[in-house]
Amino acid sequence: MSSFNSEHIIYEKKGPVAVLTINRESALNAIAAQTSREMQQAWEDFRDDDDLRVAILTGIGEKSFSTGMDLVATARGENQFAGKPAPFGGFTKRMPIYKPIIAAVNGFCLAGGMELALACDIRICAPEARFGLPEVRWAIMPGAGGTQRMPRAIPLAWANYLILTADQMDAETALRIGLVSHIVPREELMDRAMQIANTICERGPLAVRAAKEAILRGMDMPLEHGLAYEDLVLGRLMATEDAKEGPRAFAEKRKPEYKGR
Repeated sequence: MSSFNSEHIIYEKKGPVAVLTINRESALNAIAAQTSREMQQAWEDFRDDDDLRVAILTGIGEKSFSTGMDLVATARGENQFAGKPAPFGGFTKRMPIYKPIIAAVNGFCLAGGMELALACDIRICAPEARFGLPEVRWAIMPGAGGTQRMPRAIPLAWANYLILTADQMDAETALRIGLVSHIVPREELMDRAMQIANTICERGPLAVRAAKEAILRGMDMPLEHGLAYEDLVLGRLMATEDAKEGPRAFAEKRKPEYKGR
């Protein structure tokens, strides 16, 4: 599948980097059922395209990354969880992807939008970004991974505070507690995200995927089991051509030429 624009998203391929932009500026990039379906299609393409190595997720416009579930549609009875829907945002559940995903947070990152960012591996943001899980304010709860990923991403006391009070935090606080890794001027945000993506693309692609898989799977295991799983993944990786090319390039003082095999 090539790059495409649909009603709710823009999906672009820029060499080995996929860029998925939520394209609902008038709704502050809120996620409706159709948005999740379109995003799932894009995420499946990114997962299955061997030429793609990294993805960047962002929102259109200057105000919002995403404000989460489209509550206006929900109030009209358009329940996106009925039947067999796509996972919220297409990848927050039932969609394991072992390629890195970068969230470029350009504004409000709230509720399901926060859960989308939490499902990414690296988060950077503009100074104007605001973060929060305000669901309990409206008598619902974070249901797209927020109660599980937030306590894994930041200290438990902060996770509890954000989830149970529905308060928001600013970009500086998010940086201080480790929710994001960088604050970047808005006009430089996508350039910085692409710079990070290109840096990852220069690394061994099989090693990057193996490392992400070990991280994600290991977080659900006791340390002893996680270490054993790490050994398993490492053994599989060391049998690849890339794992021989890397040390050879180091010894020969040249740039490695990875083949992804």
